[in-house]
Amino acid sequence: MNCNRCGKMLNEKNGIVLEDYICVHKNWGYFSKKDGVTYEFVLCECCMDEITEGFKIPVEHHETTELI
Repeated sequence: MNCNRCGKMLNEKNGIVLEDYICVHKNWGYFSKKDGVTYEFVLCECCMDEITEGFKIPVEHHETTELI
């Protein structure tokens, strides 16, 4: 699997991705110019950080105490 932004190949072993990433799956609907279109992409952690750093309204962060 590759990051759609930078092209980095995510580390994988036996079909299991060994680093975290964000996967976006968006079905566009009414009131959009993309009605009926589905977007799907993957971002590595570094690219996700770079993109969200530019947000005018910062991303909210919450601690998770139990990891599955």
